[in-house]
Amino acid sequence: MAKITEFEKNIRELLEAKKYKELKEIISTINPYDLATLFENLSEKNITLLFRLLPKDLAAETFVEMDSDHQKTLIDSFSDVELKEVINELYIDDMVYLIEEMPANVVKRILRNSSDDARKMVNQILNYPQDSAGSIMTTEYVNLRSDMTIADAIKRIRQIGLDSETFDTCYVTDNVKHLIGYITLRTIILSDDKSKIEDLMERNVISVNTFDDQEEVAYLFGKYDLTVIPVVDNDNRLVGIVTVDDAWDVLEKETTEDMELMAAITPSDTPYLKKTTFEIWKSRMPWLLLLMISATFTGLIITRFEDALKTYVILTAYIPMLMDTGGNSGSQSSVTIIRGLSLNELEFGDIIKVLWKESKVALLSGLTLALVNFAKLSLFDKVGLSVALVVNITLFFTVIIAKMVGSTLPILAKKIGFDPAVMASPFITTIVDAISLLVYFMIANMILGL
Repeated sequence: MAKITEFEKNIRELLEAKKYKELKEIISTINPYDLATLFENLSEKNITLLFRLLPKDLAAETFVEMDSDHQKTLIDSFSDVELKEVINELYIDDMVYLIEEMPANVVKRILRNSSDDARKMVNQILNYPQDSAGSIMTTEYVNLRSDMTIADAIKRIRQIGLDSETFDTCYVTDNVKHLIGYITLRTIILSDDKSKIEDLMERNVISVNTFDDQEEVAYLFGKYDLTVIPVVDNDNRLVGIVTVDDAWDVLEKETTEDMELMAAITPSDTPYLKKTTFEIWKSRMPWLLLLMISATFTGLIITRFEDALKTYVILTAYIPMLMDTGGNSGSQSSVTIIRGLSLNELEFGDIIKVLWKESKVALLSGLTLALVNFAKLSLFDKVGLSVALVVNITLFFTVIIAKMVGSTLPILAKKIGFDPAVMASPFITTIVDAISLLVYFMIANMILGL
C-alpha cells in the first residue's frame, strides 16, 4: 500500500466525521487520476461512498483511471441505474477496455445496461485482432463533409462534439465516409463562416489501417508529433480514431513487456504487488528451466576438456572472465539492436549494415580488451607467454563472436515472428558462453598442444 499523505488523512477524517458536503466540495476539484490514486488507500465502503459524491462527469473520468479491482468493487455496489449513468459517460474505447478486464458475469451486466449503439460499437471493436489499431480505437469522433461551410462545421461540432473523445482535429469524409482530409479546430475558429471546408482542409492525411500493429501506430504519434490518428478500413473508409493517451498506454505496456522478456520473465499486465507468489513463480520458472537446461552445454564442454584443464590448471582461472566478457559484449549489441527494432529504426534489410558496423566495433573492442588483459597477465599474474596468448586470443575472438551473435539474433527473431526481446541478455549470454569455451579450448589445443 502506498504511503498515506496528509491530504489522504484529511479525507479519511472527513469521511469518519461524515462531513459529506465539505468532502464533495474538495474532491470535485481534484484531478481524476489523483482521485483514482486516493481510492487505492481506502476501504471498499469508503470508495463507494466517495465515488457517489463525485459529479457525474468527474465520476466517469475517475472510473476510467481506476484499476480493474476497484472498478469491479464499484460495479458490484452500483444499482443498474447508477451503472447505466457511469457507462453512458464512458467513451467507447474505455468501455472496451473495461469489458476486457472484467469477469464474464460483470460483462453481461455492463452490456445489459448499455445502449444498443454502444453494444454495437463495442462488439465491432472487439472483433478486431488483439494488439491491432482497431482494438484500441474509439468510434466517437467528429467527421465533416468537404462541401460544408465553416458555419455548418461549427454547428455539427456543437451537435456531436460533447459525445466525441476529441475534436481538436476533425476529419473530412465524402458521402460514403472515405477519408479525404482533415481540418483543425484552430482553422475552423479563425476562418470566415462562409468559407468551404474543401478550401481549408489538409489533404495529406497520415492514417493507419484497422489491422496495423498497435505498437507501430503508437510510434507514429512521436514521429509526426500528433495527438490523434484516423483509422481506416481496407477501402479507406474512416472507422475510428486513436488518441495520444491510448498510444501512451500501448507504449507503456509494450516497454514493460520487452523489459520482462529481456529479463526472462513471462509478461503480465498484473502489477507486482497484486500478483500471488504462485503467479510470480509461474512467470519465471519456465524460463529459468530453459536457461538451466541450455547452460548444461557449457558444463558438457568443460567436462569434455577436463583432462586438458588438469594439465594446465591455470586455464581454469580465466574461464569466468572470458564467459562474463563475452556475455557482456553480446548483451550490449543485443540491447542496442532490440531498441532499434522496437523504434522501427532497424529492419531485416539492414542486417548487413548492422553486421558491418558491429564487426568494426567488435574488432576495436576485442583488440582493446586483449591488449589491456595481456598487460595485466604479464605484469600482475606473471603467467607464461603461451598461456597469456591463449587467454587473450580467445578474448579477442570471443568479443567478436559475441557481438555478431548479439546483433543478428534479435533481427532474425523478429523476421520469423518472435519478439526480439526474447533474444536478450540471458539467451545471448548462454549461447556466447558455450561458444567462448569452445574457442578457448581450440586455441589452447593449437598453442599448448592439449
